[in-house]
Amino acid sequence: MMIRIENLYKIYGKHPEKAMELLKKGLTKEQIKEKTGEVVAIQDVSFEVKRGEIFVLMGLSGSGKSTLLRCINRLVEATSGKVYIEDGDVVKMDKNDLMMLRRKKIGMVFQSFALLPFRTVFDNVKLGLEIDGLGENEIKNKVMEALEIVGLEGWRDSYPDELSGGMQQRVGTARVIATGQEILLMDEPFGALDPLIRRMNQDELLELEKRIHKTIIFVTHDLAEAVKMGDRIAIMNPEGKIVQIGTSSDIVNHPADNYVRDFTRDMVRFFAVGRKKKAPDNL
Repeated sequence: MMIRIENLYKIYGKHPEKAMELLKKGLTKEQIKEKTGEVVAIQDVSFEVKRGEIFVLMGLSGSGKSTLLRCINRLVEATSGKVYIEDGDVVKMDKNDLMMLRRKKIGMVFQSFALLPFRTVFDNVKLGLEIDGLGENEIKNKVMEALEIVGLEGWRDSYPDELSGGMQQRVGTARVIATGQEILLMDEPFGALDPLIRRMNQDELLELEKRIHKTIIFVTHDLAEAVKMGDRIAIMNPEGKIVQIGTSSDIVNHPADNYVRDFTRDMVRFFAVGRKKKAPDNL
């Protein structure tokens, strides 16, 4: 497996151990917040992601999916549990090993795109390569190859405010492609886009994945998007737990509980048992 998460918890507050004790006693997230002020973001999360897989984390706002994503590259420090990237436990890495992991292994694309407004498209994409100390010619070749892959080679001298939202998102993806990171974490990357542009970017990412073969963990609150994008989907409930993992057909046709059943009710008409994972293009 490329990624393995074991019994991961994240609790925000000064005394997470108090919340952990109450979780063991069966108290809910809301009850723990009322008693201690601690906020349980994710609890006892375990899953594996295969190399080259698009694995979708989905749930309503507040379910912990973005926190979970950030625990994988330690932008958020887990309270307890393990995060393995191949054989290395990210939770136990020292500062230098963690820095190298982020530079060489894991890239991230945010909903806000995280582009520097005073840099051109070319200069935004080359940022990670500059940090790595590559030579000018090598940087140019890698950046232009990445821009060609995402279809932005003609926009290399443009600035972010001259691009559409969908194009800005592709700049963020090109930055990861240029640095050669194998794992791509995407936090609602299309959430800020208009529906038509969103569908176009979904299609482009699926086509792009056929070329670059990244391992992608993709966060969304939209079931139609999860069905379209994911090889497998993990559904998180409001308590910060994963309640079901499976293909879109598995989840729609065989919901694990009433929460999943309510979540997928509107999708049932699009599925029959045995249908392939991709949702219709007009979702």
